Amino acid sequence: MSYKWKLQPITPQTQEAAKRLTDEIGVNPILGPILLKRGVTNAREAKKFFRPQLTDLLDPFEMKDMEKAVDRINRAIGMKEKILVYGDYDVDGCTAVTLVYKFLHEFYSNVSYYIPDRYEDGYGISFKAVDRAINLGVKVIIILDCGIKANEEIEYARKHGIDFIVCDHHVPDEQLPPAYAILDPKRKDETYPYGDLSGCGIGFKLMQAFAQNNGIEFGRLVPLLELCAVSIAADLVPILGENRILAYHGLKQLNANPSVGLQAIIQTCGLSGKEIGISDVMFRIGPRINASGRIQNGGETIELLIERNLDEAIAKANTINNYNEARKDIDKQMTEEANAIVDKITNLDNRRSIVVYSKEWHKGVIGIVASRLTELYYRPTVVLALDENGVLTGSARSVAEFDIYSGIESCRDLLLNFGGHTYAVGLSMKEENIKEFIRRFEEYVEAHIQEEQTEATLSIDAQLNFADITPELYYDLKKLRPFGPENPEPLFCTKDVYDYGTSKVVGRGQEHIKLELVDNKSNKILNGIAFGQSSHARFIKTKRAFNISYTIAENIYKHGEIQLQIEDIQPAEPE
Repeated sequence: MSYKWKLQPITPQTQEAAKRLTDEIGVNPILGPILLKRGVTNAREAKKFFRPQLTDLLDPFEMKDMEKAVDRINRAIGMKEKILVYGDYDVDGCTAVTLVYKFLHEFYSNVSYYIPDRYEDGYGISFKAVDRAINLGVKVIIILDCGIKANEEIEYARKHGIDFIVCDHHVPDEQLPPAYAILDPKRKDETYPYGDLSGCGIGFKLMQAFAQNNGIEFGRLVPLLELCAVSIAADLVPILGENRILAYHGLKQLNANPSVGLQAIIQTCGLSGKEIGISDVMFRIGPRINASGRIQNGGETIELLIERNLDEAIAKANTINNYNEARKDIDKQMTEEANAIVDKITNLDNRRSIVVYSKEWHKGVIGIVASRLTELYYRPTVVLALDENGVLTGSARSVAEFDIYSGIESCRDLLLNFGGHTYAVGLSMKEENIKEFIRRFEEYVEAHIQEEQTEATLSIDAQLNFADITPELYYDLKKLRPFGPENPEPLFCTKDVYDYGTSKVVGRGQEHIKLELVDNKSNKILNGIAFGQSSHARFIKTKRAFNISYTIAENIYKHGEIQLQIEDIQPAEPE
């Protein structure tokens, strides 16, 4: 992908505020503008940002319907009614179900869980699943990470004596479902101070409220924070505000004392003994948790996450790891097939969106392929699989700052169902509507996308010389962790660097470059790694100057040594 680098100029006023802040808190001046961008303007805010405290979590009862939800759970326990914890089959849904089920089950035995089958039940609540709950005598369903649009299914359940407590973070329709209680920060009438919780985060707030109401000490919730951290990383919600507190302490729990199920996943994906960060969850732990729901049934993930015997957990983790390997093969093949379809799109260069579909594709991998195509072509993208009933089901993914939810919503009369948020949407439609959908979706995107949203950009925090890059700077940058949406890892650039003479192509497929670089200002030598950028190797070896953008990391093989993680390489501009 070709990137445009965006280095924001710093005004004298910002420079002055940044210096005042870094002097006050005693960190490297390079961090000043970075902290200001994140809303940190003084020492008190910096302390909260660097060391988030669980005591700063918001009162869960500030969320609309929370009191009703807790009262209904208490009444169900008092009357010995059967409670069902139900959730989506992705990482956020599975972690949310695990968290709520594990905590409730400590105090009440008549509680069970259910993860819908992607192929038998479809997304969210199905009438089939409600009928199953009716037959089991369920009286309360706590639904997590979905349900906000299941008006008909929830009404059907209500008529059969089942109360729903909806815990969702997706955008609701104008008419809310007839649930007993609805916990969703995206409600238009919601006044809760933080609106970006994950589905698991909302499940945590419900359990926090339940504990608070029943005199259960907060410390009993702390082990479950690992699940919040996993959901926050995998669902790409902002890592600021309350999410930052949950992610920070969840990662501490994950590193210090993970549950047996997560310990087994950590061992299976080769993370034992390593400090686990958000990116490890995103690229190694999360995909394995997701794989079960993509290839088989997400219920297997819950069985693993609630397992107490390590040997049993490792066996289950190995099974899920095999699903992940199968998912990779399917993903690769589908991406190649999707690229072949895109290549045949007429007038592709002038189109602002991409919509592709096939009846050969696996529904469980559609979202991954949509993400890959969005990254490759940098356009809002919809990928759909056609089933034997003539229904297209799939996922939409967006580019930075473009609201794809509104684009899909503009075509809602053509859809059977849809739901999601700004950057990711699930949808389904009859095959007969696809041509009109493609036309209208393209029309919407063309009318609403801004020119700057049509090309991939790298937002550079500062231009540095190699002399600026010290162990002390790296130590201070670590204070900004965990990184994620709205708190991205700081990205820097250095211009006019050269190969020191030892840079080489590495990797099983010779796709990466291991670099040894020197800049022309300080003559300091630094090592770097450029993943997937071997196409630049020939130019680098010509001894001509080039520019790099990068994050600053520690070499995992040489403890204490700084390494540049190269994001992009561009030829230096001629003088």
